Amino acid sequence: MFSHVMIGTNDLEKSKAFYDALLGTLGVKPGFVDRHRVFWRTKTGTFSVSKPIDGKAATHANGGTIGFNAESPAAVDAFHATGIANGGTTCEDPPGIREGGGMKLYIAYLRDHDGNKLCAVHRMD
Repeated sequence: MFSHVMIGTNDLEKSKAFYDALLGTLGVKPGFVDRHRVFWRTKTGTFSVSKPIDGKAATHANGGTIGFNAESPAAVDAFHATGIANGGTTCEDPPGIREGGGMKLYIAYLRDHDGNKLCAVHRMD
């Protein structure tokens, strides 16, 4: 359904370093810079950060979450730990199993340095 997700940042270099480390835990290659944006591309979609083109400060979406697929609970844990080690902040419950709606997920949440809420999700059998 989605081709890409783009979020705003106030510090492109800091975002690139953060997301290179964070997405690297999920097997994503380092992003590439295109003027005022950075792109991370995979077979399943594109994630990007951009300095706002209107010149105003980037802000996070209140109530918004960006979820990334993880191949295992260990990858979710690595995503969370790497995010924290690179300037992110934990939010919600600690990484672990969440159940509801007939689904069992292993999930972890954190916020990047611009306040964007992120999660890694492993769908369990």
